[in-house]
Amino acid sequence: MADVATLKIGETEETLPVITGTEAERAIDISKLRGDTGLITLDEGYVNTGAVASSITYLDGEQGILRYRGYPIEEVAKHCDFVETAYLLIYGELPTAEQLEHFRHSLRRHTLLHEDMRSFYNGFPRDAHPMAILSSVVSALSTFYQDSLDPSDPEQVEISVLRLMAKLPTIAAFSYKKSIGQPFHYPRNDLTYCENFLQMMFAVPTEPYELDPDFVEALNLLLIVHADHEQNCSTSTVRMVGSSNANIFASISAGIGALWGPLHGGANQACVEMLERIRADGGDVAKYVNMAKDKDNPFRLMGFGHRVYKNHDPRAILIRATCDRLLAKMDRTDPIFDIAKELEEVALKDPYFIEKKLYPNVDFYSGVIYRAIGIPIQMFTVLFAMGRLPGWIAHWKEMQASPSKRICRPRQVYMGPTERDLLPLEER
Repeated sequence: MADVATLKIGETEETLPVITGTEAERAIDISKLRGDTGLITLDEGYVNTGAVASSITYLDGEQGILRYRGYPIEEVAKHCDFVETAYLLIYGELPTAEQLEHFRHSLRRHTLLHEDMRSFYNGFPRDAHPMAILSSVVSALSTFYQDSLDPSDPEQVEISVLRLMAKLPTIAAFSYKKSIGQPFHYPRNDLTYCENFLQMMFAVPTEPYELDPDFVEALNLLLIVHADHEQNCSTSTVRMVGSSNANIFASISAGIGALWGPLHGGANQACVEMLERIRADGGDVAKYVNMAKDKDNPFRLMGFGHRVYKNHDPRAILIRATCDRLLAKMDRTDPIFDIAKELEEVALKDPYFIEKKLYPNVDFYSGVIYRAIGIPIQMFTVLFAMGRLPGWIAHWKEMQASPSKRICRPRQVYMGPTERDLLPLEER
């Protein structure tokens, strides 16, 4: 007999089925609770609520485990590049050599933006945040590709997936060029995904641009470790919007908006801003560490600890070595890097940080790496969106294919006034 949970309500008892996932995660199925009892559950922020049964990413925060489609993130990062990782997430299996080459070729054929889209950039103010541009232009793609908006047509979905994966780096790089007043640099289909993005970001017509292989490798790794992270805020947003049968461009645009928030994708930007604050205050790391330890001080060290991981963040472990390698090879004239190294040493050795499991997280290292590559701070979250795109697409596709798909419609517990008499305007 399947496991059940018993819920006692007054003198009556209700039995609720208990389901078990492939990694032995257990959940009480309350899908019929309201129909059987008239009651709902209240869980603000959905922190204890499983909204979906998914087969994409497994995350165990207590053990520090992250797996894409069953493959440990450490193995994926070691053996795959970002395009191969994207294929795994979107299609569910690692590609054969032929499938991967076809996927790479397909992406190369869709990197260009429609020339009419350039006028969108002319309409934005020069100081427009790149995330605002990214969200707007992705949403606008639906107006240029009205032949591929049906979520129920596999062929239309497939071409839209390729367009999104291929064009997002172009959209992102153009937003940066707009902000600094430089001409747009078109994509080059002879380059890899990461090489192409870096040349669109930094190349200028007046001189050749030389790619730094360490920068390419670092960017590739960062995109991989950000590619998916289970039911986070932006992924849940993509699923919620898509549940209404909104097209994939609209759904991804909404996810970009959710990622923009400083409590989500903006955390790596907040981390570098904190390092800047310490530098401006004389670079006294010990002072800020003591401030963080003081429970009466509102200051928080950004980039340490994680809401889900109660152990080391496996993504941070992966990119720490890359961060150290980049800093070692560079001309260390930027004091931010020295402050970051000092903070890292404190967090890894100080009993206070170890006891509270405040290890440097992925946001700490990624912000420092972006800085080392030369990515401006306002572009940090844009890079996060580029990495997270295949995860968003995978979840959108999984939701659309689910036989139990329903439009998302959370309930609420009303706490407002009870019924009142409405007085005519002249009597108020």
